[in-house]
Amino acid sequence: MFASVLALLMAPTAARAAEAPPVEDAPVATCVLPAQPGMTARQLLATPGRFDCTTPQRAFGSGDFWVLSQPLPTIQTRARSPLIRTGSVWQQSVTLYVLYANGAIRQTGYTSATTGEHLRLGARIAVRLPRHDAAKAVRLLWHIRGAANLRGIVLGATLIDPARASEQEVVLGLLYGAFAGMALALVIYNLALWAVLRQAYQPVYCLLLLCLLGYAASTSGALGMALPWLDNNDRLRANGILLGGAGASVLYFARTFFEAKVFAGRFRWVCDGVGAALIGSGLLYALASPWHIVWLDRMVIVSFASLVALIPVVLYRAWRARSNFLWLFAIAWGAPILLTALRIGHALGLLPWSLLIDNLTLVSMAIEATASSLAIAYRIHLLSRERDEARTQEIAARLLAATDPLTGLLNRRAFLEGAIGREGNQMLLLADLDHFKTVNETIGHDGGDEVLRVFARVLRASVPAEALVARLGGEEFAIVAPVSANLSATLLLDRLRAARMPYDLTVTASIGSCIGELTDEIDWKAMYRCADRALFEAKAAGRDRARASLAA
Repeated sequence: MFASVLALLMAPTAARAAEAPPVEDAPVATCVLPAQPGMTARQLLATPGRFDCTTPQRAFGSGDFWVLSQPLPTIQTRARSPLIRTGSVWQQSVTLYVLYANGAIRQTGYTSATTGEHLRLGARIAVRLPRHDAAKAVRLLWHIRGAANLRGIVLGATLIDPARASEQEVVLGLLYGAFAGMALALVIYNLALWAVLRQAYQPVYCLLLLCLLGYAASTSGALGMALPWLDNNDRLRANGILLGGAGASVLYFARTFFEAKVFAGRFRWVCDGVGAALIGSGLLYALASPWHIVWLDRMVIVSFASLVALIPVVLYRAWRARSNFLWLFAIAWGAPILLTALRIGHALGLLPWSLLIDNLTLVSMAIEATASSLAIAYRIHLLSRERDEARTQEIAARLLAATDPLTGLLNRRAFLEGAIGREGNQMLLLADLDHFKTVNETIGHDGGDEVLRVFARVLRASVPAEALVARLGGEEFAIVAPVSANLSATLLLDRLRAARMPYDLTVTASIGSCIGELTDEIDWKAMYRCADRALFEAKAAGRDRARASLAA
């Protein structure tokens, strides 16, 4: 919807642009001179040799500067005069002097408070060069006051035809509008689901989307375009807050979405510290700038470098915990990690400023939002499947009219009614939790009951549909299934080891199995003695293992 509206608003401009052949834009090289009292534009334009054309701009630090262009290239333009376009950076005011071929000098400019009049999508500032008779503009001279010079003084200066600039605005508008529409749709969708499912990660995901949406609006310049009275430096302050909030919400979303053991122990406190650093550095940057703005900027960079370093650790711990959601998060975080690393490299001066890197942030945010939404959909699918299985078990229990009240499994009587009389060879498994008395003594009987429930869920989730599962009493469980069902005791033990127990307690079990017929009660007693003997062998061999035997 947002993309369509922007396309309709910009269509007349695009149509006019299509009437003429495309034109080229041209980069403009610049040289720098720190400002001193008494300097005038006419003097400096007459003495271009005073300017430094080799030292990187950011090496000059903060302050006031004069920036001189090299002789301007000639471009084809469909308008009366071209635009000079630069990247938006922290500055108090900019006065632009234009030198013409006939020696005339004209000036224009803006302050931080009036930047919104010239701000364009992609956080670029476009100023139309003033006309002077028919003379051609040959040089530009910027007088910049209050430059923080965190990334540069005049970034990416480009001479461009207004019609071509409008064409690029249409493309960027469609991209940002599509992202905004997607983000808002996902927020509404997940809030509606949260009202039903009440999963803790859903409101956190909505917060993440809103932070990403706010940051996209601010960093793209759309916020300044919508609110032209907004001070550009205040927009940059908002960038810091929204960026820190987005980083922290990504981390908090992962913590609420992954299994608890991924963030267990001291690692949880480390993540809390990184999240606090992201929010705190963004707030401090917004509130204290331009006071020691270079150091404030470094704090933001360090906090995001910590986040980038933390994410591989989260993925590794998720892999160790055998998380079902690892692959989705690896996809969701891949692009943002790479692009954040590129942004950090530019912020540290290791990479040159690039308009492409600045606007690829949109792509990374879209990938993260979409892949995270897929992860939520996958988790809802698992929840739905788990509830369907529980409903099926409930129906089966009602039909048998006899369940164990603690675990929801069949009780002994119902189990025997269903097991005895089965045709063909059957496999009987007897499972007994190891050291269950110690479990009760460690976490109490309520905790022991929860362990029994978890074990019951593991058994239900691990056996074929035709199997019968029962709690025979205490911590002893039984499973019977046709031999053709390939019931695996080893799989049951693996599932139990991977299950999350109360207080992250380690709980194991021993299993004895036997194969034979169950045509009558005599067969059952023989099978039970056989499986019980195998269970005893498993206990004697050290527990947490399975043993098999054959019925006599």
